[in-house]
Amino acid sequence: MQILGIGTDIVECLRIGRLIERHGEQFIQRVYSSREIQYCQSRKQAMQHFAGRWAAKEAILKALGTGWVRGIGWRDVEVVNQGGGKPIVVLHGHARQLSEQAGIDDILITISHCRTYAVAYAMALGRKEA
Repeated sequence: MQILGIGTDIVECLRIGRLIERHGEQFIQRVYSSREIQYCQSRKQAMQHFAGRWAAKEAILKALGTGWVRGIGWRDVEVVNQGGGKPIVVLHGHARQLSEQAGIDDILITISHCRTYAVAYAMALGRKEA
C-alpha cells in the first residue's frame, strides 16, 4: 500500500463546548454517530473527546482530498475505538463512495487533546491511483 493522502486539523475545545451548549442535543446528533456520542459522553472530559472527534473528521476529509463536498455529511465519517482504545475510521455514504473511487483501502487516524486544543492526523492508504 502507499500513502494516497494526509490531513491534519486542530480545534479549540472551548469552541466545540460552546456549540454543544448553544445547540445541545440537536448539534450532537447532527455531527456525531451514536457510537461516537456514547464514547465521548462516557469519558471524564467529554468536551475534549467531542473536539477530538471533530478534528478527526476534518483531518479525514483532508486525507480523502475532498473536504466537505456536496453529499458528505458529518456522520458519514465516524471514528470508533477498538478494544485497546485505538481509534479507527469507518466511512459511510458518499464519503465511502469517494474513498473507494480514489482507491483508498484504509485511513489511519491519531487524535490528541488537552484542555485547550484537540488535534488529529489522518493518513489515507491504498493502491496506486490510476
